[in-house]
Amino acid sequence: MQLKFLNQFISKNTGLLIRFDDICENMKWDFFEKCESLFDELNIKPVLGVIPNNKDNELLKYPNKKNFWNIVRNWQRKGWTIAMHGNSHVYDSDTNKRDYFNYGGKSEFFGHSLEEQMRRINLGLKKFDSENIAIRTFFAPNHTYDKNTFIALKNLGLNEVIDGYGLMPYQELNIKFIPQLFYKNIMLPIGIQTTQIHLNYWEDKDFELFKKFVTDHKEKIITYEQAIAKVSNSFVNLSINFFLKKILKTFRLL
Repeated sequence: MQLKFLNQFISKNTGLLIRFDDICENMKWDFFEKCESLFDELNIKPVLGVIPNNKDNELLKYPNKKNFWNIVRNWQRKGWTIAMHGNSHVYDSDTNKRDYFNYGGKSEFFGHSLEEQMRRINLGLKKFDSENIAIRTFFAPNHTYDKNTFIALKNLGLNEVIDGYGLMPYQELNIKFIPQLFYKNIMLPIGIQTTQIHLNYWEDKDFELFKKFVTDHKEKIITYEQAIAKVSNSFVNLSINFFLKKILKTFRLL
Protein backbone atom coordinates (compact mmCIF):
# COMPACT_ATOMS: atom_id res chain seq x y z
CA MET A 1 0.00 0.00 0.00
CA GLN A 2 2.81 2.38 0.94
CA LEU A 3 4.69 1.56 -2.27
CA LYS A 4 1.58 2.25 -4.34
CA PHE A 5 1.11 5.60 -2.59
CA LEU A 6 4.77 6.50 -3.20
CA ASN A 7 4.52 5.62 -6.89
CA GLN A 8 1.36 7.71 -7.22
CA PHE A 9 3.03 10.65 -5.45
CA ILE A 10 6.07 10.49 -7.72
CA SER A 11 3.89 10.21 -10.82
CA LYS A 12 1.82 13.24 -9.85
CA ASN A 13 4.89 15.32 -9.07
CA THR A 14 7.14 14.49 -12.00
CA GLY A 15 7.06 16.38 -15.26
CA LEU A 16 9.01 18.48 -17.72
CA LEU A 17 7.83 21.63 -19.43
CA ILE A 18 9.41 22.26 -22.84
CA ARG A 19 10.69 25.84 -23.00
CA PHE A 20 12.32 27.46 -26.04
CA ASP A 21 14.35 30.67 -25.67
CA ASP A 22 15.09 33.43 -28.22
CA ILE A 23 12.01 33.00 -30.37
CA CYS A 24 11.82 35.95 -32.78
CA GLU A 25 11.64 36.88 -36.43
CA ASN A 26 15.29 35.92 -36.91
CA MET A 27 16.27 32.36 -35.99
CA LYS A 28 16.95 28.91 -37.46
CA TRP A 29 13.45 28.43 -38.79
CA ASP A 30 14.21 25.10 -40.45
CA PHE A 31 14.80 23.50 -37.07
CA PHE A 32 11.81 25.17 -35.45
CA GLU A 33 9.49 24.00 -38.22
CA LYS A 34 10.70 20.43 -37.59
CA CYS A 35 9.98 20.92 -33.89
CA GLU A 36 6.50 22.25 -34.62
CA SER A 37 5.66 19.15 -36.65
CA LEU A 38 7.03 16.97 -33.86
CA PHE A 39 4.97 18.78 -31.21
CA ASP A 40 1.81 18.48 -33.27
CA GLU A 41 2.43 14.77 -33.78
CA LEU A 42 3.05 14.09 -30.07
CA ASN A 43 0.48 16.63 -28.79
CA ILE A 44 3.14 18.61 -26.90
CA LYS A 45 2.32 22.18 -25.97
CA PRO A 46 5.59 24.05 -25.32
CA VAL A 47 6.36 27.45 -23.87
CA LEU A 48 7.91 29.80 -26.41
CA GLY A 49 9.95 32.69 -25.06
CA VAL A 50 9.25 35.39 -27.65
CA ILE A 51 11.39 38.53 -27.85
CA PRO A 52 8.87 41.28 -28.65
CA ASN A 53 11.26 43.97 -29.96
CA ASN A 54 14.39 42.07 -30.95
CA LYS A 55 17.47 44.24 -31.49
CA ASP A 56 20.13 41.63 -30.72
CA ASN A 57 22.70 41.81 -33.52
CA GLU A 58 23.66 38.16 -33.08
CA LEU A 59 20.07 37.05 -33.61
CA LEU A 60 19.50 39.45 -36.50
CA LYS A 61 22.01 37.42 -38.53
CA TYR A 62 19.58 34.51 -38.82
CA PRO A 63 16.88 34.10 -41.52
CA ASN A 64 13.94 36.47 -41.14
CA LYS A 65 10.31 35.31 -41.11
CA LYS A 66 8.14 38.04 -42.63
CA ASN A 67 4.82 36.77 -41.27
CA PHE A 68 6.23 36.11 -37.80
CA TRP A 69 3.40 37.58 -35.73
CA ASN A 70 0.74 35.65 -37.66
CA ILE A 71 2.69 32.52 -36.79
CA VAL A 72 2.86 33.49 -33.09
CA ARG A 73 -0.91 34.01 -33.02
CA ASN A 74 -1.36 30.57 -34.56
CA TRP A 75 0.85 29.01 -31.87
CA GLN A 76 -1.30 30.59 -29.20
CA ARG A 77 -4.48 29.35 -30.90
CA LYS A 78 -3.02 25.82 -30.69
CA GLY A 79 -2.77 26.18 -26.91
CA TRP A 80 0.96 26.81 -26.81
CA THR A 81 2.10 29.29 -24.14
CA ILE A 82 3.71 32.52 -25.35
CA ALA A 83 6.05 33.94 -22.74
CA MET A 84 7.73 37.34 -22.80
CA HIS A 85 11.49 36.82 -23.11
CA GLY A 86 12.80 40.26 -22.25
CA ASN A 87 12.11 43.19 -24.54
CA SER A 88 14.99 43.85 -26.96
CA HIS A 89 17.39 41.07 -25.85
CA VAL A 90 20.19 43.64 -25.76
CA TYR A 91 22.52 43.43 -22.75
CA ASP A 92 23.75 46.75 -21.39
CA SER A 93 24.76 45.93 -17.80
CA ASP A 94 27.01 43.41 -16.07
CA THR A 95 25.85 41.51 -13.01
CA ASN A 96 29.26 40.41 -11.69
CA LYS A 97 27.27 37.48 -10.24
CA ARG A 98 25.21 39.82 -8.04
CA ASP A 99 22.00 39.02 -9.90
CA TYR A 100 19.15 37.40 -8.00
CA PHE A 101 20.02 33.83 -9.01
CA ASN A 102 23.81 34.38 -9.17
CA TYR A 103 24.06 33.27 -12.79
CA GLY A 104 26.38 36.11 -13.62
CA GLY A 105 27.07 37.64 -17.01
CA LYS A 106 25.43 40.42 -18.96
CA SER A 107 21.85 41.57 -18.50
CA GLU A 108 19.03 43.50 -20.10
CA PHE A 109 17.47 44.36 -16.73
CA PHE A 110 19.84 43.95 -13.77
CA GLY A 111 21.10 47.18 -12.21
CA HIS A 112 18.66 49.53 -13.90
CA SER A 113 16.22 51.67 -11.94
CA LEU A 114 12.73 50.42 -11.24
CA GLU A 115 11.36 53.06 -13.61
CA GLU A 116 13.68 51.99 -16.45
CA GLN A 117 12.91 48.31 -15.97
CA MET A 118 9.18 49.06 -15.99
CA ARG A 119 9.64 51.09 -19.17
CA ARG A 120 11.39 48.20 -20.93
CA ILE A 121 8.89 45.59 -19.81
CA ASN A 122 5.99 47.84 -20.76
CA LEU A 123 7.42 48.32 -24.25
CA GLY A 124 7.37 44.57 -24.69
CA LEU A 125 3.84 44.23 -23.35
CA LYS A 126 2.63 46.97 -25.69
CA LYS A 127 4.09 45.11 -28.67
CA PHE A 128 2.32 41.90 -27.69
CA ASP A 129 -0.91 43.80 -27.10
CA SER A 130 -0.68 45.45 -30.53
CA GLU A 131 -0.34 41.96 -32.03
CA ASN A 132 -3.33 40.66 -30.02
CA ILE A 133 -1.20 38.16 -28.08
CA ALA A 134 -1.98 37.54 -24.41
CA ILE A 135 1.00 37.41 -22.04
CA ARG A 136 0.94 36.09 -18.49
CA THR A 137 4.50 34.85 -17.90
CA PHE A 138 8.05 36.16 -18.31
CA PHE A 139 11.67 35.06 -18.25
CA ALA A 140 14.64 37.37 -18.64
CA PRO A 141 17.47 36.89 -21.14
CA ASN A 142 20.46 35.21 -19.50
CA HIS A 143 18.38 34.46 -16.34
CA THR A 144 19.44 37.81 -14.87
CA TYR A 145 17.15 39.74 -12.51
CA ASP A 146 17.38 41.94 -9.49
CA LYS A 147 14.58 42.67 -7.00
CA ASN A 148 13.51 45.69 -9.04
CA THR A 149 12.83 43.35 -11.98
CA PHE A 150 10.28 41.43 -9.94
CA ILE A 151 8.70 44.61 -8.59
CA ALA A 152 8.44 45.97 -12.13
CA LEU A 153 6.82 42.75 -13.35
CA LYS A 154 4.25 42.79 -10.55
CA ASN A 155 3.51 46.47 -11.12
CA LEU A 156 2.72 45.63 -14.74
CA GLY A 157 0.52 42.65 -13.93
CA LEU A 158 2.99 39.80 -14.42
CA ASN A 159 3.52 37.50 -11.45
CA GLU A 160 4.67 34.26 -13.11
CA VAL A 161 8.32 33.64 -14.03
CA ILE A 162 9.90 30.60 -15.69
CA ASP A 163 13.21 30.56 -13.84
CA GLY A 164 14.52 29.77 -10.39
CA TYR A 165 15.77 26.96 -8.19
CA GLY A 166 13.86 24.00 -6.85
CA LEU A 167 12.42 20.60 -7.57
CA MET A 168 8.89 21.98 -7.63
CA PRO A 169 7.26 25.29 -8.63
CA TYR A 170 7.12 27.69 -5.71
CA GLN A 171 6.20 31.24 -4.70
CA GLU A 172 8.66 33.92 -3.60
CA LEU A 173 8.44 37.73 -3.57
CA ASN A 174 4.76 37.24 -4.53
CA ILE A 175 5.97 35.71 -7.81
CA LYS A 176 5.20 32.16 -8.92
CA PHE A 177 8.35 30.45 -10.21
CA ILE A 178 8.69 27.35 -12.39
CA PRO A 179 12.29 26.16 -11.87
CA GLN A 180 14.80 25.99 -14.71
CA LEU A 181 17.86 24.04 -13.55
CA PHE A 182 19.84 22.58 -16.43
CA TYR A 183 21.29 23.59 -19.79
CA LYS A 184 20.81 20.06 -21.10
CA ASN A 185 17.51 18.22 -21.46
CA ILE A 186 17.25 16.06 -18.34
CA MET A 187 14.22 14.21 -17.01
CA LEU A 188 14.57 14.00 -13.24
CA PRO A 189 13.06 11.00 -11.43
CA ILE A 190 10.88 13.40 -9.45
CA GLY A 191 10.08 17.11 -9.66
CA ILE A 192 8.58 19.68 -12.00
CA GLN A 193 10.99 21.79 -14.03
CA THR A 194 11.44 23.32 -17.46
CA THR A 195 14.00 23.02 -20.22
CA GLN A 196 16.14 25.78 -21.72
CA ILE A 197 16.48 25.27 -25.48
CA HIS A 198 18.40 27.55 -27.86
CA LEU A 199 17.82 26.02 -31.27
CA ASN A 200 20.04 28.61 -32.96
CA TYR A 201 22.98 26.58 -31.64
CA TRP A 202 21.66 23.34 -33.13
CA GLU A 203 23.05 21.20 -35.88
CA ASP A 204 21.17 18.26 -37.43
CA LYS A 205 22.35 15.85 -34.74
CA ASP A 206 20.95 18.14 -32.01
CA PHE A 207 17.46 17.99 -33.46
CA GLU A 208 17.66 14.21 -33.70
CA LEU A 209 18.73 13.99 -30.06
CA PHE A 210 15.87 16.30 -29.04
CA LYS A 211 13.38 14.28 -31.07
CA LYS A 212 14.50 11.08 -29.34
CA PHE A 213 14.35 12.74 -25.92
CA VAL A 214 10.79 14.04 -26.25
CA THR A 215 9.60 10.82 -27.90
CA ASP A 216 11.08 8.72 -25.09
CA HIS A 217 9.63 10.97 -22.36
CA LYS A 218 6.42 12.19 -23.97
CA GLU A 219 4.25 10.77 -21.16
CA LYS A 220 6.01 13.04 -18.66
CA ILE A 221 6.03 16.21 -20.76
CA ILE A 222 3.51 18.63 -19.31
CA THR A 223 1.83 21.91 -20.23
CA TYR A 224 2.38 25.32 -18.69
CA GLU A 225 -1.00 25.11 -16.95
CA GLN A 226 -0.06 21.81 -15.36
CA ALA A 227 3.27 23.21 -14.19
CA ILE A 228 1.94 26.45 -12.69
CA ALA A 229 -0.83 24.50 -10.93
CA LYS A 230 1.91 22.74 -8.93
CA VAL A 231 3.08 25.91 -7.18
CA SER A 232 3.33 25.02 -3.53
CA ASN A 233 5.02 26.46 -0.47
CA SER A 234 4.58 23.32 1.60
CA PHE A 235 7.23 22.70 4.25
CA VAL A 236 8.70 19.75 2.34
CA ASN A 237 8.80 21.68 -0.94
CA LEU A 238 10.38 24.76 0.62
CA SER A 239 12.96 22.68 2.49
CA ILE A 240 14.06 20.79 -0.63
CA ASN A 241 14.12 23.98 -2.69
CA PHE A 242 16.13 25.80 0.02
CA PHE A 243 18.94 23.24 0.07
CA LEU A 244 18.98 22.86 -3.71
CA LYS A 245 19.16 26.64 -4.08
CA LYS A 246 22.09 26.85 -1.65
CA ILE A 247 24.00 24.13 -3.49
CA LEU A 248 23.44 25.52 -6.99
CA LYS A 249 24.03 29.16 -6.06
CA THR A 250 27.25 28.23 -4.27
CA PHE A 251 28.38 26.26 -7.32
CA ARG A 252 27.61 29.20 -9.62
CA LEU A 253 29.50 31.65 -7.39
CA LEU A 254 32.70 29.59 -7.65
